[in-house]
Amino acid sequence: MASSTVAIAAERNIVFFVTDDESPTLGCYGDAVAVSPAADALAADGTLFTHAYATTASCSASRSVLLSGLHNHATGQYGHQHDFHKFAAWYDLVGLSLPRALARSGYRTARIGKYHVAPEEVFHFDESIPGNTRNAVAMAEASKAFLTADDERPFFLYFATSDPHRGGGVDQTSDLDLKPDLFGNKPERGSHPGVDETFFDPAEVTVPPWLPDTPETRSELAQYYQSCSRIDQGLARLVAILKEAGLYEKTLILFTSDHGMAFSGGKTTVYEPGLRVPLIVRDPYQAKRGVRHAALVSHIDITPSLVDFAGGLDRAANRPVVWEEPAEYWKDKPYARGENRGPTKVLSAYQGRSWIPILGEPEAEHHKTLLASHTFHEIQMYYPMRAVRDREWKLIWNIAHPLPYPFATDLWVASSWQSQFRHSLDADYGRTTVGGYIQRPRFELYHIASDPFETTNLAADPAHADTLAAYKRLLREMQEASGDRWVSKWEYE
Repeated sequence: MASSTVAIAAERNIVFFVTDDESPTLGCYGDAVAVSPAADALAADGTLFTHAYATTASCSASRSVLLSGLHNHATGQYGHQHDFHKFAAWYDLVGLSLPRALARSGYRTARIGKYHVAPEEVFHFDESIPGNTRNAVAMAEASKAFLTADDERPFFLYFATSDPHRGGGVDQTSDLDLKPDLFGNKPERGSHPGVDETFFDPAEVTVPPWLPDTPETRSELAQYYQSCSRIDQGLARLVAILKEAGLYEKTLILFTSDHGMAFSGGKTTVYEPGLRVPLIVRDPYQAKRGVRHAALVSHIDITPSLVDFAGGLDRAANRPVVWEEPAEYWKDKPYARGENRGPTKVLSAYQGRSWIPILGEPEAEHHKTLLASHTFHEIQMYYPMRAVRDREWKLIWNIAHPLPYPFATDLWVASSWQSQFRHSLDADYGRTTVGGYIQRPRFELYHIASDPFETTNLAADPAHADTLAAYKRLLREMQEASGDRWVSKWEYE
């Protein structure tokens, strides 16, 4: 049976591997602590983007971007989809949706793991594969039947882990009063089935400059790295399955995360640690491999790129060649009421651009400027922020700046945060203080080329008044062009 599957295996298959709250903490990105041989091997035989960015550091909102090629303020998925949060994308996104676009290009589609977007009919996959999202090795095994099915159509697998998201309780064996989150790891140094767990010594992890170097932070980073290493073993197993079936040289593998790591200063912010993500693409049809690509790329580029790889992108119109007209699709479906259909103009073309043509050209540019957009994480966390950055400068607009910054539930209780918060508002918190993190100014302007950790806010410096004014104009223009309803806040807040 295996040999017949190999014989008819379709060309140009796609595996889209998405992790949950993972920064570029991989060996191939220069992280000396990480244990990531599978990701490192993928990068050595593909393209590693050194300047890849999420558009928002929030789970559901970001996933709507990954699966649509639009900013989340354009998709309508302003925050979490699940439970009482209840955000959902516009119905008229059906024409651009990645799984639907690939299905119209002749692909069979399946997802396994974290989904976290709505409506299902918009982001519809042919098949939903059950699997333990905290065990990427088990997820790979569960995906095997789909990958090796006796089917002449190419496949698209959306493979989304829940690691290294916080969760699973705290490490009760820790000597600290404030105990570290387990990040999905088993208690008491246990192992997930089929996983050779890698344990990290808190004393030996590297604390990034934007976090406080405390025992609590080190203990949580050790748990985080363990969770990341489990992901890598799942990637290794997935690659092995593809190789065993003769599919590896016919399958593009894309590896990224929805946004940066779940520490205050990263996740739910528009600071660099929240937005900068790993992005590795191994295209077996690309002649030039082992490329470290310095182009500025964004999550909005992923959907048009994968549709392009599949041969289904109308590059002139920047949307699928086989276009599904939303008005026609929904006309006999009264549950898709007009007020939930969305703004037609914004939902008729991708906002990102395909990077397929530049994969083997490490000197090629892609975007000159990137836009970031955050409005909600949890429903109770209204704190809209917009940011624009290029190679030299970054401007952040904290639209709700008079309010104290709201915390995600898991970030508020995190030992790495609480250990400093309980000291005082003046306590160190990496690039700032506890109080400075909670209460933010209206604008933050950073010379990102010389200040990559966003330490010195130049917005109030008269010497940079012209630069501030120029980037305000640029931000507003990009908001207007991308259909951001919060652009109105320039007029009255």
